[in-house]
Amino acid sequence: GYMHNRVRMIVGSFLVKNLLIDWRKGEKWFWDCLLDADLANNSASWQWVAGSGADAAPYFRIFNPILQAKKFDPDGEYIKKFIPELRGLPKKYIFSPWEAPDYILDKSKIVLGNNYPKPIVDIKLSRNRALDLFKQISS
Repeated sequence: GYMHNRVRMIVGSFLVKNLLIDWRKGEKWFWDCLLDADLANNSASWQWVAGSGADAAPYFRIFNPILQAKKFDPDGEYIKKFIPELRGLPKKYIFSPWEAPDYILDKSKIVLGNNYPKPIVDIKLSRNRALDLFKQISS
């Protein structure tokens, strides 16, 4: 498949910094799944997002996927296109459906943990955990 560069950076940041998964696993998955995979570009991009390569992003740069979505897709069109389960949600909740009241979820036919997953990680807590770990490593 194909992913826009912005989406690649957000996915990379989430994998490496929020989930604390080795960047090389993401690099391999992109290499195996993306049609436009390029060895040098893929490796350098993953090292950049992980903060481990030449001219890397600082360890404290952690993309918030919700804020990135709101900034670059304010109407949720990308989400509606690729996540059909969320098409019926009002714009206010499309970026974080787990915050929608039950009556909105019912109206949109969304059952968290059933036909749409519950969050796998708390973005704020996982960001703070990563910052603490990376700060220890860099000291």
